[in-house]
Amino acid sequence: MGTFVMQSEARQLLHNKFVLVLGGSVQRSMYKDLVLLLQRDKFLTLPQLKSKGEFSFEQDLLVEGGRLGPVTNGTGYREVRQYRSNHHLLRFYFLTRIYSPYMESILEDLRKGLKPDVIIVCSCVWDISRYGPECLEQYKENLHRFFSQIKTLVGRDCLMLWTLAMPLAKKIKGGFLVPEVSHLAPSLCYDIIEANFYSSYLADAYGLDVLDLHFHFRFSLQHRMPDGIHWDALAHRHISSLVLQHAASAWGVDLTPPPSHPGRGPLQRFGSLRYQQSHSSDRFQHVPTNSGRAETIRPLPLTNHHAQTAGPHYEGD
Repeated sequence: MGTFVMQSEARQLLHNKFVLVLGGSVQRSMYKDLVLLLQRDKFLTLPQLKSKGEFSFEQDLLVEGGRLGPVTNGTGYREVRQYRSNHHLLRFYFLTRIYSPYMESILEDLRKGLKPDVIIVCSCVWDISRYGPECLEQYKENLHRFFSQIKTLVGRDCLMLWTLAMPLAKKIKGGFLVPEVSHLAPSLCYDIIEANFYSSYLADAYGLDVLDLHFHFRFSLQHRMPDGIHWDALAHRHISSLVLQHAASAWGVDLTPPPSHPGRGPLQRFGSLRYQQSHSSDRFQHVPTNSGRAETIRPLPLTNHHAQTAGPHYEGD
């Protein structure tokens, strides 16, 4: 599956960077793999991939939703997570729709809070399966709303990366596919191709970068989980590597220098002036949130009660 980015490279590339991940369960696993990669060169375990809404994952903190509220398969499910160290900040918001009143509250967080350096976002499968017979047309309209608003909220130097939905199997099973929409399952693998085509065109028109994960994994279906929706640990490390390599290219950083230059460090500039590490060393010591979320988000040790209740939970979305 290509060359994987190593922990040392990821830590240096994302030094003093705030990375925001928005999306569903596949994007949650993207977030988890990045959190793990920043701490050590290990892969996600199967229980970690299947778990949702746990109180803590690899020193991160559940901020809102998840096991702090009802764990459901409904469109109102919420989960906000954050991992923070002195030099890295990653935050994840679970989405069931690309634009909604909930998305407006997330945008308000961005308006009032710390501005991300990287935004990785995808919302597709829920959008085109759980919101009625006109959901595909509504999805297209909502993409316009989201792209136009996000562009006005973040800084000019923010790398906004729209990832296309990954290949679905013809036979799928998952929490989002409730009985009343189960008849859509056979056609969803084709519907997301149309949705991906439109969203990629629109994202590019609005000036977002596009990473076509559907293309990258079209011949790697052996790494798809038996439910036909989710992906294994190797796939997610490959996704992290693709994302980080894309960021390195955007910032003018040579992430993997040629072996003919053994004296060079793992990260070298090759021209672009966008890559900067000018923030103070304690940039992420105190990071507030808004819109009724936790006043201060920081990694906390689990209490004994949380340690006992935060075990594996089957991925239900």
